[in-house]
Amino acid sequence: MNRRSLFALCFSCCLALLALVAPLALAMGGKLPPLNEPAPEFSLPTHTGDGQISLSDYRGQWVVAYFYPKDFTSGCTIEAKKFQQDLPKYRDRGTQILGISADDVDSHAEFCDSEGLKFPLLADTTGATSKAYGSWMGVVSSRHTFIVDPKGILKAIFTGVNPIVHSREVLSKLEELQKEG
Repeated sequence: MNRRSLFALCFSCCLALLALVAPLALAMGGKLPPLNEPAPEFSLPTHTGDGQISLSDYRGQWVVAYFYPKDFTSGCTIEAKKFQQDLPKYRDRGTQILGISADDVDSHAEFCDSEGLKFPLLADTTGATSKAYGSWMGVVSSRHTFIVDPKGILKAIFTGVNPIVHSREVLSKLEELQKEG
């Protein structure tokens, strides 16, 4: 095979691969929102059946919004339990935890009951909120966390999260941000 034929074959393969990958890339969430700008607003149904929770409901207090792939999976269960374990520390800091995934409210209710979670889990079944936060992977949310200040300004973003130590990392950053002021 000569160089020209090899190049044509490689080019054809690249085009075929692009045709397969492009739809998935388009389905994924866009860019992460910028720091020190207003956090994207959302209003999502909660597992409690009490209607919807909006980010703006928490103006005047800090919010930790964490996105996760799926209820009842090992990493997501560990992450949720760690946030629950540290919930008194978050409350002492005037901070609300909000868990967000594409699972529906029934799944969230079962997950909260099973794991003893005492903070809201929100159902982003269309992925619109996950996309607004650059946290959508086609059918599930990516494991990303965002800290929003009392004025609704995005102050910290965590990607590449390790569920075992993540809550401690978030608490540390929250303490730092609250000292700044």
